[in-house]
Amino acid sequence: MESKTPGANFSWGERTYVMGILNATPDSFSGDGVLTEETAVATAIAQAQQFIDDGADIIDIGGESTRPGSQPVTAEEELARVIPIIRAVRQNVDAVISVDTYRAVVAEAALAAGANWVNDVWGLRMDPAMAPLVARERCPIVLMHNRSQPKDVAQAERLGGRYVGVEYDNLITDVIRELHVSIALARSAGVADEQIIIDPGIGFGKTVTQNVHLLDQLDRFKEMGFPILIGPSRKSFIGYTLDLPPDARMEGTAATVAIGIDRGADIVRVHDVKAMVRVARMTDRIVRQ
Repeated sequence: MESKTPGANFSWGERTYVMGILNATPDSFSGDGVLTEETAVATAIAQAQQFIDDGADIIDIGGESTRPGSQPVTAEEELARVIPIIRAVRQNVDAVISVDTYRAVVAEAALAAGANWVNDVWGLRMDPAMAPLVARERCPIVLMHNRSQPKDVAQAERLGGRYVGVEYDNLITDVIRELHVSIALARSAGVADEQIIIDPGIGFGKTVTQNVHLLDQLDRFKEMGFPILIGPSRKSFIGYTLDLPPDARMEGTAATVAIGIDRGADIVRVHDVKAMVRVARMTDRIVRQ
């Protein structure tokens, strides 16, 4: 599990891989950030091990909330949150570890501490040092589409934040085009295509209706030729569709995971690992015969 080469452990198209979300934050929208605990490192180790026992293939560790309307943290704070946890998980849990960051300085420290992948929610467009780092480290990189702007966020006390008034000329075409910009940045820095995973960015700078449409049309992204990751878990488009707060969105998440797999997702990033592993395995049995 130490290999940083995606092909060493992952055979794309054969089955769906599950990425468990480990939030090293005190302010996760889903309420599961481990920094709410005084024993954050021990809690993170236990959660990571439980994820693996429940069937997760990857543990995604992040130190900055990306919920609509969240406040950014400094690089120093992000490092302080994630590095001890990544180091501890690497030492105690046999897992592929992904670091959820858009900062090269955090990614570099995380890889040195034992992370295998980088999950960049800004698709290499936020930090110009990220692409050369990924090329040098030869690690897998998740390139996510993102049009998040604070001005587009509307908050509701019970359901949380959502994006409103975000306009696209053509949602799918625009997202594909903007992902190609990220891919070009990667290639120009020397990142190999085999390192690249794409994420259409469900929940990031897209309205409820746009998120639903994006998931329904996910198969359009297969033409790009890269493994596809989706992260619909407990997102606001589920909450606003079902009128449910984040802690009551498991069934809605299950529906999005099943539909996402049917439309071509290779990796699903989720909070409720045990349940979603079962959903993924059942869906695989149906659609990957």
